[in-house]
Amino acid sequence: MKVPFLSFEHMHVPLKKQMQEAFEKFYDSGYYVLGNFTTSFEEQYAAWNHTKYCIGISNGLDALTISLKALGISARDEVLVPSNTYIATWLAITNIGAKIVPVEPDPQTCNIDPRQIAEAITPAAKCIMPVHLYGQACEMERIMQLAAQHNLAVVEDNAQAHGATFKGKPTGSWGHANAVSFYPGKNLGALGEAGAVTTNHLHIADTVKMLRNYGSKVKYMNELVGYNMRIDELQAALLTVKLQHIDNWTAQRREIAGWYNDLLKGVGNLILPVTHPDATHVYHLYVIRTKHRDALQQFLGANGIGSLIHYPIPPHLQNAYTFLGYHKGSFPIAEQMAETCLSLPLWPGMSYAMTEEVCFRINSFFNQL
Repeated sequence: MKVPFLSFEHMHVPLKKQMQEAFEKFYDSGYYVLGNFTTSFEEQYAAWNHTKYCIGISNGLDALTISLKALGISARDEVLVPSNTYIATWLAITNIGAKIVPVEPDPQTCNIDPRQIAEAITPAAKCIMPVHLYGQACEMERIMQLAAQHNLAVVEDNAQAHGATFKGKPTGSWGHANAVSFYPGKNLGALGEAGAVTTNHLHIADTVKMLRNYGSKVKYMNELVGYNMRIDELQAALLTVKLQHIDNWTAQRREIAGWYNDLLKGVGNLILPVTHPDATHVYHLYVIRTKHRDALQQFLGANGIGSLIHYPIPPHLQNAYTFLGYHKGSFPIAEQMAETCLSLPLWPGMSYAMTEEVCFRINSFFNQL
């Protein structure tokens, strides 16, 4: 049995008629930028995310960048960010000229470690940017406490964790301004590029709205030096349809992750995902770790099982960031994760038989070592 790493079929085929109807309404409206579909999606997503405001943005990276800009983060300000995140989180900081301060993750949860955040705070620090990696909520209560103690802003990178919670409160509702990605492969994915900023603060929402639209609130009157970072009206229409199904898809993801947990327990030297007792996980990715990662991935591929590495090179070792002066060994926890992590197939509609096949192949690999 072949098992692809990702398949949209079970999500998209049942919604095809609804999506086509949404496109026709968009097409016939004659209003293609910041129209009624954008407003409706923003209102519905904010309600679902338990926030007062949602502002549609062009993509996740732009949402991170505009969040920092709206909070007044600028050159020479320090932003504390995970050492083991996708490079987009770092790029947003660089885009506004601020200084990146990498912080190592908790080796168990893979999320930024609040204890190490506390040690990294200096008088130049202005913001903490936690990333809810793989779909698990960070320890947001402690992070917000640290932010309050040191008068820091918080920007959640909520690209992978739509619907996750910490102590019952959703990701994307803790920070001052929070970035969301709706890239097609996300748990709530558009059919193209899209993102959003969520916040509970009116002045931040108003600033983000102006910044995304050339710094303008009234047409041809520009109050800020802004950007063109508006969500696409068509993507807002399609996301509105998909939003109605996200809770069901999340339940399926958690069920599949449960199957993996049961079937892979005690297999070889695998390290399985660990969830903090106060957090929930929406399993954007199901990530295992093993020192035999490369050989295991090759073996799985040869047997028809898709897998990916998230992420093979940590940001501090990317060519783009050589100017920061970091080297191999600068952030050993992030480096170890990059060398050992492997993401297994997990998507709504994936059957128990498929999960069994993946686990059977993994068992076979370790049995032959």
